[in-house]
Amino acid sequence: MQYALVDGERKEAFPGGTGSCPTCAAAMVAKCGPRIIHHWAHRGRRNCDPWWENETEWHREWKNRFPEDCREISHTAPDGEIHRADIKTPTGIYIEVQHSSMTDAERESREAFYQNLVWVIDGTPFRKNFDIYHMLPDPASELARDLVWAKAARHMAGANCGIFFRVSANQEHYPGVTKATLRSGLIESLERIRPEVEASYRGHHQYDWVRPRQTWLDAKCPVYIDFGDEWLARLEVYDETELRCIRLVAKQKFVHDVMTETRGLDIDTRFYPISQTSIEIP
Repeated sequence: MQYALVDGERKEAFPGGTGSCPTCAAAMVAKCGPRIIHHWAHRGRRNCDPWWENETEWHREWKNRFPEDCREISHTAPDGEIHRADIKTPTGIYIEVQHSSMTDAERESREAFYQNLVWVIDGTPFRKNFDIYHMLPDPASELARDLVWAKAARHMAGANCGIFFRVSANQEHYPGVTKATLRSGLIESLERIRPEVEASYRGHHQYDWVRPRQTWLDAKCPVYIDFGDEWLARLEVYDETELRCIRLVAKQKFVHDVMTETRGLDIDTRFYPISQTSIEIP
C-alpha cells in the first residue's frame, strides 16, 4: 500500500515507520529497502483486501498521475463489504490498475462492486502477442456505415492493410443486404479511400491478440491496455458486424477525462480544449 495512517494522517512509507491501515485499522509497518518500492504492509497478517496485488513501479506510476486524495480510496457497499480502489476521481469514477492475471469471477465481482469502474491493465507482458493494424473510420460516420471490414489477423497481409466490402456497391447482387449480413462481394482496399478514412479517424484500429487474456474481452466495464507508450488502447466492438477493434486514447486525455466526466463510459467521447499528445503506432 502507498498510504497508512500515521498520527491520524495519510502518510507514504518512510524508513522505520509504523502506522495503521486506513481500511481495517490493523497495525502497519513501512517497507523501505533499497531494491523495493517503498510501501506499507500489514504487520503479521495478509492484506485486509482480498483484491490486493503486489504493487509494482507501474502501479505506483499510475497512482501518481492523480492527486494524492484520489489514491487508495476505500469504498463500502450497502451490505458493509469494503474494498480499496487504486484510484477514485472526484467525479465518482473508480480506476483499477491491474498487472497480474485475473479470474472471471474476481473481475465480475469487482465490476459489480464498483459499477462505475474503468480498468487499466499492464500490456507489456503480452505486447509481442498484440498486433495493431490499419486505422478505421469513426464507427458513427456515414462512411463507416457503408463498409464491412475483413477481420485482420497475424499473417493475413491483405486484411492487415485494410480490405472491405461496400454495402452500397453490393446491393444489386444481394438485394436488401446489410452490414450485419454482407459477407462477400466486390473487395476494395483501404488505399482507395484513405483520405476519407483519415478525415473521420478517431483512434480506431484493427488488431489481433494472439492467445488473449479472455477475461478482458468479456469485461462489462471499459478496459484500457497500457503498453508503456503515451497512449492507451481501449478494447471495443466496432459495429454490428461484431468486429473487435481498439481505440487509441492519449494518456493525457484519459487522465483529464476521468477527472472531468461522471461516467467511465464517457471517456474520450467529448472534445475538451487540452493539449493532445501525438500518437504513434510502434
